[in-house]
Amino acid sequence: MEFSGTVIMILAILMAANVDAKIYERCELAKKLQKAGLNGFKGYSIGDWLCMAHYESGFDTAFVDHNPDGSSEYGIFQLNSAWWCDNGITPTKNLCHMDCYDLLNRHILDDIMCAKQVVSSKNSMNAWDSWSRHCSGHDLSQWLKGCDVYVKIDSKKINP
Repeated sequence: MEFSGTVIMILAILMAANVDAKIYERCELAKKLQKAGLNGFKGYSIGDWLCMAHYESGFDTAFVDHNPDGSSEYGIFQLNSAWWCDNGITPTKNLCHMDCYDLLNRHILDDIMCAKQVVSSKNSMNAWDSWSRHCSGHDLSQWLKGCDVYVKIDSKKINP
């Protein structure tokens, strides 16, 4: 009985999160990211962040991906439950000190704060395979076309 109660609780949390979830439009997300201080953070532009989020989640705050190792990735930036948040299921370092389900709603300031921690770690943006494959070394100006966002150009990315 305990197992079915846990499953029901998890489903209820996920359903509640989906009610408050959002798929952001590109320019809307660009403005949010700029307002939150990601433009130029650790040498990365809004284009880097948009490109990564597009390939990670399609700008969908409710996106969850399950990995072969048993961990899961949550939210618009696909933050991993083994390292960055606690899903109550898999072992975690919980380096952002947060519940993974808090990453599944339209309120992305907590996602951004955690993503800043990820980029501040030794892997920087390389922590996201999709950024390494699709964004790194590419012209990212297309991600900001038509958006009223100031582009902060920094050719030297800071890697600790």
